Amino acid sequence: MRIGVVVNPVAGMGGRVGLKGTDGKVEEARARGAEPRSPERARRALSRLFEAAPETELLAWGGEMGASAAREAGFAPDVLGEPSGDETSAADTLAAVQAFVAAGADLVLFVGGDGTAADVAEALDGTDVPMLGVPAGVKVYSSVFAVSPEDAAHVVTSFERTEAREVMDIDEDDYREGEVRPELRAVAHVPVAEDLQSSKQTGGGTVEALAAGVADDIRATEGVTYVLGPGSTVGAVKAELGIDGSPLGVDVYRDGEVLARDATEAEILASLGEENVIVVTPIGGQGFVFGRGNPQLSPDVIRRCDVSVVASRSKLDAIPVLRVDTDDPDLDADLRGWTKVRVGRVERRMMKIE
Repeated sequence: MRIGVVVNPVAGMGGRVGLKGTDGKVEEARARGAEPRSPERARRALSRLFEAAPETELLAWGGEMGASAAREAGFAPDVLGEPSGDETSAADTLAAVQAFVAAGADLVLFVGGDGTAADVAEALDGTDVPMLGVPAGVKVYSSVFAVSPEDAAHVVTSFERTEAREVMDIDEDDYREGEVRPELRAVAHVPVAEDLQSSKQTGGGTVEALAAGVADDIRATEGVTYVLGPGSTVGAVKAELGIDGSPLGVDVYRDGEVLARDATEAEILASLGEENVIVVTPIGGQGFVFGRGNPQLSPDVIRRCDVSVVASRSKLDAIPVLRVDTDDPDLDADLRGWTKVRVGRVERRMMKIE
């Protein structure tokens, strides 16, 4: 099989430093100390692909846009071109994918977020070449992504047919202001596989009783630091606590005081005490607890906290399993298994994390 690989080197950089995306914010992300995320995720996917199918013929774009990760994984890629400048752009992605198609690629494997997915889909429009994403962005709403880098490699080596799936994207400036309005950008050919995520669904049913119960428990504890994740369900908890929280960010709360609002990873770590609890809700339709929309909750943060998962019954009814994708495979393995999800004032439901 001949596969074209393109990587958006800056995808997801803004997440851990609280920018909720990198569109137009690359320099600010770097100024805040952000580090690239996508090259390592590309290396993970390609390393697993090399283990499973070293005979795969790899087409790549130069440097951090794919060639470097391919070589690190063990491949000797056919490099068809180079980025046009020091900072890569959507135009570079378009050029790379068009070159892959011209060279007879059977599949385009890309590493990035929804914006990258939209660029790849645009370049593939009018062709029957399928695409598959390795998730690396902060916001990953589209249904063209594998669940994890390793799952992407499995899909590449095992799929037999393709189907039409949605490419969604949102305006990051609106997203930073708490407005989530996913828009359909394209419909693309994608391998048929179980290891793909669904499109994100909005809304999760009634959460008032759940939020009141969680807030009551938080008020009843002293000296415990609560790391309150993004989303409308945890947002209802924040409202019950009387917090002017960030609807799509992470807020840190202890003993009636907000220690950090819309916190970065570094601010969360600086606010933690001896006893810490993350309160997080899975993404509707996808089931991700960590790894989508909350990269501030990094492996270093998670390891210092207990985890409390909360969700409405209606949200869980639409999610067969929960998922994690923290950038740390060992931590992902530790988190997997059965867990109790709070669904009401006192009620819990057992759910499996895979």
